Amino acid sequence: MRSSYTLGSQSRCPLEERLLQKKNSRENLDRFIPNRSAMDFDFAHYMLTQGRKGKENPSRYGRDYRKQLAEAMNMNRTRILAFKNKPPAPVEPFPSYFSSLPQDKPANPKPHRHIPQTSERTLDAPDLIDDYYLNLLDWGSSNVIAIALANTVYLWDATDCSTSELARFDVERGPVTSVSWALDGRHIAIGLDNSEVQLWDSTAKQYLRTLRGCHRSRVGSLAWNNHILTTGGMDGRIVNNDVRIGSHIVETYRGHEREVCGLKWSASGQQLASGGNDNLLHIWDNRSVAPTQWLHRLEDHTAAVKALAWCPFQRNLLASGGGGNDQCIKFWNTQTGACLNSVDTGSQVCALLWNMNERELLSSHGFTQNQLTLWKYPSMVRIAELTGHTSRVLHMAQNPNGCTVASAGGETLKLWNVFGDPEEVKPAPRLPKEPFAQVSRIR
Repeated sequence: MRSSYTLGSQSRCPLEERLLQKKNSRENLDRFIPNRSAMDFDFAHYMLTQGRKGKENPSRYGRDYRKQLAEAMNMNRTRILAFKNKPPAPVEPFPSYFSSLPQDKPANPKPHRHIPQTSERTLDAPDLIDDYYLNLLDWGSSNVIAIALANTVYLWDATDCSTSELARFDVERGPVTSVSWALDGRHIAIGLDNSEVQLWDSTAKQYLRTLRGCHRSRVGSLAWNNHILTTGGMDGRIVNNDVRIGSHIVETYRGHEREVCGLKWSASGQQLASGGNDNLLHIWDNRSVAPTQWLHRLEDHTAAVKALAWCPFQRNLLASGGGGNDQCIKFWNTQTGACLNSVDTGSQVCALLWNMNERELLSSHGFTQNQLTLWKYPSMVRIAELTGHTSRVLHMAQNPNGCTVASAGGETLKLWNVFGDPEEVKPAPRLPKEPFAQVSRIR
């Protein structure tokens, strides 16, 4: 350390001093050939030619000034004829201890759902009436399918695959023109060709009462809203019936000029959608000052409007399907009455169902393919087409967990696992209070 201090104190530029010592030394006379690519000839020439002048004419500037100047001019070097120094080590953007922390792994993409192209089960349905304006199939919350075949209503229990006959009507009342389960999954409404509607207890296989005076002709559409049963007839009228009381007619909607073939209450129970053979779609709101006055009268369809489906994941979104001269699925904002989109399907739209767990819509069709089409919403890209029916698929119904769909057409009833695996879906929501809790039997 002493010799190093002495060297630094005797020389203003250590680089020059070491060069002179190397030049005057006779201890090593062997010739040295350096790597010229690593040399800085301009700086070396300056130090050999001009450096001595600086020693003969001492600078008038102080030591600190010369040190700063050397650093600014890149003159603070320890060797002249030498390999260039290695580049400095890269600076870590983050301290090393951060690398040991657990890092979030990207979420695994959802696997593609397999959609079977064939039905899981096919059941015979002889005497199923081929009438576009009727609604002859429904799947209740107790996992029982009700289907009307001519004058008889049959029940098929999906739990044990058992079949039973619920009700048979004579020719003066029949045929059966509509069926609809109440929310409790036990009571069922049956519309008849003679304008009557009967209520039955499916568990006890017992008749409860008959609703008369609602219509002048057949009742082709039914829809429940808790204890209110809404009926639509060929006379164009829509009637709200309170099944708890004797004088059951509480409201009558007038807006259709021809048969009402589609009725659906929204999940909130606040809006009713009705479609008719007059190519009209009406939206009714029971919160308005005049609930029997339609909120929106939509005239965009060019054929009968039977297929109706309220979206389960977006409020005030309704899908509607038109008949053979229309062939379109339309989407509506029922709050404003605006048509959000219209898709030409290429065939008669008979029924519509939303997937409860994915943003998908299923439609059933008539001629020429008689297929079920699964659409991705809102892009309306076709995901799958399911074929197997030999006649138009007039009816569709969904099981309680939302996975399996029953379709009826021709003389067959088919079950499709189109909406996913039952083990992967969410549990079904709790049912509302039974609308018949205070009714034992009404005649």
